[in-house]
Amino acid sequence: MNETRPASMSSFWMPFTNNRDFKASPRLLVSAQGMYYKDVDGNTILDGTAGLWCVPLGHAQPKIVAAVSQMVGQLDFAPTFQMGHPAAFDLAEQLMDYTNHKFGHVFYTNSGSEAVDTALKIALAYHKARGEGGRTRLIGRERGYHGVGFGGLSVGGIGPNRKSFGPLLPGVDHLPHTHNLLKNAFSRGEPDFGVELADELERLVTLHDASTIAAVIIEPVSGSTGVLVPPKGYLKRLREICDKHGILLIFDEVITGFGRLTKPFAADYFEVEPDLMTTAKGITNGTVPMGAVFSKRFIHDAFMDAPAGIELFHGYTYSGHPLACAAGIATLQIFREEGILEHAAAMQPYWEDAVHSLRGLPHVIDIRSVGLVAGIELESIPGKVGARAYAAFKKAFADGLLIRTTGDIIALSPPLVLEKTHIDELFGKLRDVLKNLD
Repeated sequence: MNETRPASMSSFWMPFTNNRDFKASPRLLVSAQGMYYKDVDGNTILDGTAGLWCVPLGHAQPKIVAAVSQMVGQLDFAPTFQMGHPAAFDLAEQLMDYTNHKFGHVFYTNSGSEAVDTALKIALAYHKARGEGGRTRLIGRERGYHGVGFGGLSVGGIGPNRKSFGPLLPGVDHLPHTHNLLKNAFSRGEPDFGVELADELERLVTLHDASTIAAVIIEPVSGSTGVLVPPKGYLKRLREICDKHGILLIFDEVITGFGRLTKPFAADYFEVEPDLMTTAKGITNGTVPMGAVFSKRFIHDAFMDAPAGIELFHGYTYSGHPLACAAGIATLQIFREEGILEHAAAMQPYWEDAVHSLRGLPHVIDIRSVGLVAGIELESIPGKVGARAYAAFKKAFADGLLIRTTGDIIALSPPLVLEKTHIDELFGKLRDVLKNLD
């Protein structure tokens, strides 16, 4: 790989990036190992975000590198339309083991965005297969992020992501978000206030009638909008309302899945089971793009009761790609054999105390944390929302720390293999950044 500065950066239109600002002063990564990146100038950068929420096991895991290298020489590609390859089936079985068989089936995609759109289509087709084709309405939530497909944008609730793309899908409504600075600031774990916000689903049922609603989709912990942790009892109340009205409940666990909350999934942490669950990111430790939808058996079985033939007219060229499956199998092996979840749980109290030690620093108006994820909300500069956190992002990188920002919120989600020394380094650097922010 080229580890020098590219001759030109003009051709690459970068995603979710201020391209002009970046290319004027680029941050170029050239290698990674364990908890650290190295940039083009040879500086080490502590990874405080697990890449983009997607590297729970740390970088360049030898078992994953070996598995992918072997597979690319053995089977570089195989279609999964009307045929298959062993690794796709092996990974599916292991994923169901990882969920303790709370789900019965896996549908492969290539990203979280594709997993969300797939889950929405499965929900709609499920009701149609059961003779309830009138259930076409989808319910998302304000400040929710469900990727960048038209389905995910429609049920998502982040304004800047939606505003340039027209009316999106019809028949979509949104629950209110649960963020309340006045009553829940500086919460550790689930905040006390807000369970009653789940009852807004009853209002939407009254408005639209349950017979028209196919599914509710939410992130158990809203990540991309700034780490919004659900109030105590909120998810269980949503589950009860969905059950009452025959509405499918979809958890978007693209961020929370694979150990982020020290459990396999947020569904395990909060002890609430959805009907469908979207995953991606950590499923391959970020090594090869992959997503997946986990389905309860009753949903899958409804399709299998149809006349003989293709049961679901949906899929992707790269669904169950051999390299992704190899990476996924190796990832699950590491989770099993190296006690990753147990280590994450052991680090969690030290992490939480370090996060909340930032309370009282300049501009910090809220800190929220759960598992090994945290959001640090800064007071916005009047008329310049996001400018203060973006300045913190650039200063942190210059000081050897990778953080993520959304609006004026700093989001932290390190690899689960971190040690106390990494926590000390991370928050020592971040403390200095916050002390010196304008």
